[in-house]
Amino acid sequence: MGVCAIKVMWDMGADRSLGLPVYASGGAAGADLRANFADRGAVTLAPGARALVPTGLRLAIPAGYEVQIRPRSGLALKHGITLPNAPGTIDADYRGPLGVIVMNAGTEPFTIAHGDRIAQMVAAPVLRATFAVMDRLDPTDRGTGGFGSTGID
Repeated sequence: MGVCAIKVMWDMGADRSLGLPVYASGGAAGADLRANFADRGAVTLAPGARALVPTGLRLAIPAGYEVQIRPRSGLALKHGITLPNAPGTIDADYRGPLGVIVMNAGTEPFTIAHGDRIAQMVAAPVLRATFAVMDRLDPTDRGTGGFGSTGID
């Protein structure tokens, strides 16, 4: 497993006692992000509601990498808590506050408290594509079949 060195800076007023993102196990691909509500304590999301949850962090991601923000599976299964833009991408040239868009897709209100683990971040290499206009594309067995066309349910 390779290493991507990400530099971290605390936002002004952030609760630094929450610590930096942490991998929960030796084989974890994502490091847990925590809600950092140093000034307000918590937010309650009604069913269908969304909120931008601060982490108190800013990142300097090396060129050639991105950070993907993904839902936590336990929150999704137990409470319907997800990230509507998952995976969210943090680009290498962004230096602003790291916030997580959290959505309650469940049927009950859900409270996110200060310090709760709300998402996970995965560092990933980025390949930049080039684009070329063609008169025709190489044929494939699938061809122009769209959603559900592979026959795999």
